[in-house]
Amino acid sequence: MSMPQPTSQFPLPTDKLTMPQLAHPLKCIIVEDEPLAAEILAEYVNQTPFLELTHVCFDAIKALDVVRQNPVDVMFLDINLPKLNGLEFLQTLLHQPRVIITSAYHEYAVEGFELQVTDYLLKPIEFARYTKAVNKLLQPQRHADSMVHKPAEHLVRPYYFFTVSKRSVKIYLDEILFVESLKDSVSIVTKSKSYNTHYQLGELEDLMRSDNFLRIHRSFMVAIDKIESYSAAEVEITGRTLPIGRSHKMYVMEKLGRGQAEKIP
Repeated sequence: MSMPQPTSQFPLPTDKLTMPQLAHPLKCIIVEDEPLAAEILAEYVNQTPFLELTHVCFDAIKALDVVRQNPVDVMFLDINLPKLNGLEFLQTLLHQPRVIITSAYHEYAVEGFELQVTDYLLKPIEFARYTKAVNKLLQPQRHADSMVHKPAEHLVRPYYFFTVSKRSVKIYLDEILFVESLKDSVSIVTKSKSYNTHYQLGELEDLMRSDNFLRIHRSFMVAIDKIESYSAAEVEITGRTLPIGRSHKMYVMEKLGRGQAEKIP
């Protein structure tokens, strides 16, 4: 792999996929002073169809010029930078893009989240962990920023990318029937196929909380619109019966009862 030069005219990758869910890919920059770390991150970004890498900057001063002169939706930002560290740089921006911190030090995490960063990645960054972070970019922002394109407003058919057998696989949310917790991963079950990925079920519950999914058991989360029938003890989806856990029963009954003719107040 050859390392791109830190210039404001960083060549765009030519093998991008066009994403029908977004009006345009999210333009992103990498601010990183370690060439190898920047190269690895650039390779990750180039494998992410809804991101378009436009610049790689080896210090915050160059990055500041880039942000002032170009539209930037997403910034991957190291903290230990020459001249001006990443958090100080972040505080100089009048209009902050979505920011994912990349750092070898965990002690800056609290300060980073106080600055409303999207996620905080610890080096060395595994691709699976990177995927979890960039999936958050497909969710609505929790704060307003006129300089940032809000991808959720343009979503037509929501999806996430999940790492399956070392590949980043797109799974449309409306195809998911249910998710089952396994020993050290989860199985995402669709009508046609099951995908094993190294998430915890609680992480997926947080990620997809507003996406028609309901936790019914410590081991199961289901798509509400795929439920064919249910009782106080179980739900049925495409002929498969899934248990409702005791600790989840009251919430599940209330949630599902809202779809009945006689609604629960």
